Amino acid sequence: MKYMASVFLSAVIAAGLAEMPSYACSRVVYVGDTTVQQPDSVLRIVGRSLDWRTPIPTNIYVYPKGMAKQGNTTANAVRWTSRYGAVYAVSYDGGITEGMNEKGLCVSGLFCRGAVYENGDTKGRPDMSLAVFIGWLLDMNATTDEVVAVLWERNFSISGSTFDGGTVSALHFGVTDVMGNSAIFEFEQGKLNIYRGKDMEMCILTNTPEYPQMMAINEYWNKIGGEHMLPGTVSSPDRFVRGWFFDHNVERTNNSADGLAISRSILSAISVPYHYTVQGEPDVSSTQWRSYANLRDRLYGFELVTNMGYFYVDLNKCDLRKGAPVMRLATAEWPGLAGDATSKLAPHMPFTPMY
Repeated sequence: MKYMASVFLSAVIAAGLAEMPSYACSRVVYVGDTTVQQPDSVLRIVGRSLDWRTPIPTNIYVYPKGMAKQGNTTANAVRWTSRYGAVYAVSYDGGITEGMNEKGLCVSGLFCRGAVYENGDTKGRPDMSLAVFIGWLLDMNATTDEVVAVLWERNFSISGSTFDGGTVSALHFGVTDVMGNSAIFEFEQGKLNIYRGKDMEMCILTNTPEYPQMMAINEYWNKIGGEHMLPGTVSSPDRFVRGWFFDHNVERTNNSADGLAISRSILSAISVPYHYTVQGEPDVSSTQWRSYANLRDRLYGFELVTNMGYFYVDLNKCDLRKGAPVMRLATAEWPGLAGDATSKLAPHMPFTPMY
């Protein structure tokens, strides 16, 4: 009887969630063996998928430190000079989707329908476009604590262009540093909500609903036990639950190759098949690419689902000194690229932000 009640409740939850839009992205933090004596030797890999209904061309840019930048074209824009070099995944060559800096800090933006960044209390603050918001956080901060301090100060006003025929850039964000300190922050009717944790406490992020509601759903499935039953649709809550279960039930290793293989396997298990569609569900999105930020070793991996292999950029081999050129890897030009792709980076003009 208890089993039947659980099945019934899961069916009710699934029915309610089936009505949710499925703009899909997923973020998974893999943590290695934390029992070692050297805390800085622990492997941490932040994997994420970019899922959307139409193609989002994405190239890899490496920016040096010491560059003067601005958050918008307005007179009141946030302005800064970057403290750290970083690698960015830049969509449409106009907006930073995520990235990792030379200090091993990773920031990712995932779709979250209903995000509202501003209200009457935040108007008039210095302008910051979503196109460069993640870059600003990576340029100026070395740790999650520093990012959170900047966010709480809230000396900025977020705006962003629409894309893909008028879609509003509604996002929430995941932050993880080299020591495993994580934060998820969301904007609800202009109010900033920040949730913090360490390593496996905050290892998964998908999309709607907001993080507290998602954790409540996940807690229900934890009580059922994933070894008996896991939700299998491409909805955001189902992907969250599967990712959480798999990430908590894999080997803990500080071997980078094994950790990467585990990360890729988990992210594949919660990705959406390419060109997957559901009749009557125009918002279902398939996975276009996946990235893997190895925070310990400063390796930024990337794989397009339409290309042949996985490749990575080694920040240790990049010239991140002030005055060094911006470098770009045009992903569409290398369909067979695999392994260390650092040498394929080429000098390039800075991308033009879609303010």
